Amino acid sequence: MAGQAGRVDGPHPVVVIGAGPVGLAAAAHLHERGLPFTVLEAGPSAGAAVAEWGHVRLFSPWRYNIDHAARRLLEAAGWAAPDPETLPTGADLVEAYLRPLATLPQLAPHVRYDAPVTAIGRVGVDRVTTAGRENTPFVVRLATGQDVLASAVIDASGTWRTPNVLGATGLPAHGETDPQTAMLIEGALPDVLGADRDRFAGRHTVVVGAGHSAANTLLALAELAEQEPGTTITWGTRGGSIDRALGGGDADALPGRGALGTGIKLLVDSGRVQLVTGFAVHTVAAAGRHAELTAADGRILTADRIIAATGFRPDHTIAAELRLDLDPVLGCTRTLAPLIDPNEHSCGTVRPHGVDELTQPESGYFAVGMKSYGRAPTFLMATGYEQVRSITAAFAGDWTAAHDVQLDLPETGVCSATRGYAAMLDDAAARYGLAPDTPGQLISAALRHLPLAGTVAAATRAAAAELGLDPDVALQLAALAGDQFDTVDQDPAGDGRPRAELGLVTVSSGGGCCG
Repeated sequence: MAGQAGRVDGPHPVVVIGAGPVGLAAAAHLHERGLPFTVLEAGPSAGAAVAEWGHVRLFSPWRYNIDHAARRLLEAAGWAAPDPETLPTGADLVEAYLRPLATLPQLAPHVRYDAPVTAIGRVGVDRVTTAGRENTPFVVRLATGQDVLASAVIDASGTWRTPNVLGATGLPAHGETDPQTAMLIEGALPDVLGADRDRFAGRHTVVVGAGHSAANTLLALAELAEQEPGTTITWGTRGGSIDRALGGGDADALPGRGALGTGIKLLVDSGRVQLVTGFAVHTVAAAGRHAELTAADGRILTADRIIAATGFRPDHTIAAELRLDLDPVLGCTRTLAPLIDPNEHSCGTVRPHGVDELTQPESGYFAVGMKSYGRAPTFLMATGYEQVRSITAAFAGDWTAAHDVQLDLPETGVCSATRGYAAMLDDAAARYGLAPDTPGQLISAALRHLPLAGTVAAATRAAAAELGLDPDVALQLAALAGDQFDTVDQDPAGDGRPRAELGLVTVSSGGGCCG
């Protein structure tokens, strides 16, 4: 293997870690380039991690979720692509795309399941040794103790297994890892309305976090509360204000932060979600069947369940014997960091990038996909597909293609929370047994009532009475449809008062799919 990124040659395959969307896309590109490869998947099947959030609907339609090389392989085998404008769930992504891809004869013999990777090194040398390093094969060690030799490594293992902790300092809160306490803590995006329903129905849940995972979960819990008496919800945020979570309109540097604003604010303003701000978790303890969260200022929240919707972080432990130069803030490559900084970018404003931005001092090793972004929540699958296309072109020695990185990420369509939540609105209407056009009628009626009602909550109740809907169900639908109320002009009451004075939140069009 020669060069910093290096054309791969020799008897050993490129090892791809992870059989999720980006890992299998890498396999498809390697196949097209005629390069030998092995995919090592920790789970029992393709897309195992995606399947765990299969109930969640993506905010980007199918046309942005299918890799080009993967599409070519699938269509050659007679596969019919889903409607390109439909927004899939995670389960749809697995069943209609990832598993058919992984079972193609071009890929299937090269994919190994139940093969978690525990470490990566170089044959016969440690991290300190320099002489001959670039021409020494990688050794990829599995949990079984088996070593797999590789000419290069593409790490597409993601971050799903390494969520951020509850503790406000970035360290686990005191007691958070205690086994008895841990039993009361859920990870992000539990299936509140489906498989995990019994753990939350009729109970009090505290959701900790202020990102899109928290917003999704709050909306689902609010719907559960309408169906299951005694279900109560508290939303705990570290910040002293939820303005950043709700969005700041044109002044918001990250449009995705505002995408769920009006809907979440409606849940809080209608009293269906109790908001506790400035709650920096210091201690978590089990008290019988309940959990107690204590903030740094001494305040206490008691709950039956805690949902840690606190985001994710990369785990570079398996690469401890490799030479990595990571950005000290995000934990990605230093070159990539300014391009994806969540303080400056949404998922729709990230510049195209490939092999050059992802190259590490360790020649031939690349972290791609969600893991490549470190702690930045602005990743999109389409970005990962372009990453591995560029890297595999470099492995094949096609530097013209490797450097020709292109990405079509219009903020409307790929990163639109509006489209994603319109689909969620349709799902909720179906669960309530309502006609498909009921949400649209509700929104139209609420907008008519808004000038006199003054707030979205009051307008929604008036619209519910007009349409003969249960007011609580109407509020739930309005929460899901929240950003559609942004179509009202800047003087909705016609009395010179701006939206902010009426308790309305302006939301922006981008983001929403990245966290």
